[in-house]
Amino acid sequence: MDLVIGPLDLPAHVDEALAVQAVAFGLGPDEVAVRRQIVLRHMTSPGARAYGATVGERLVGFVYGMPNDRSHWWSTVVEPYLRSNGNDVWLDDSFVITELHVHPAHQNRGAGRALITTITDTAAQPRSILSAIDTESPARALYHSLGYQDLARRVLFPSAPRPYAVMGAPLPLRRA
Repeated sequence: MDLVIGPLDLPAHVDEALAVQAVAFGLGPDEVAVRRQIVLRHMTSPGARAYGATVGERLVGFVYGMPNDRSHWWSTVVEPYLRSNGNDVWLDDSFVITELHVHPAHQNRGAGRALITTITDTAAQPRSILSAIDTESPARALYHSLGYQDLARRVLFPSAPRPYAVMGAPLPLRRA
């Protein structure tokens, strides 16, 4: 079956999306319950939107994001790291990719690339920012291929076991 990318009513499909994230990111039930509340809160933010990747009726990936706001928790955590590198301007007039996950059985087939380019193509902002686990990984390779550059490394989020990298790219994203 073919992969279809389209708008996703994330609040209506939050459990299905978080099931994908749990498998892709290795989350347990307690972490999923916390993230469920975060996702539902994020989707009430002005300009928040989501896209899904489906095969038949099955959601196999999703992305969501919103215009960045310096008062949001994520921005307050990453701002000192960005400022120390002279990159805190990236927090202004940016579209933040909050989450992007593809079920492992569907990774490396273009779903992640299609999801992130589709959502950023709808952004009015001139650039996009995101955070990813700070290790050389297929996800970071994808982001680099799209034009994202490291803005800060070794970013520590409270309760996260591993450091993250904050990355930014001008929009539209680079195409292959």
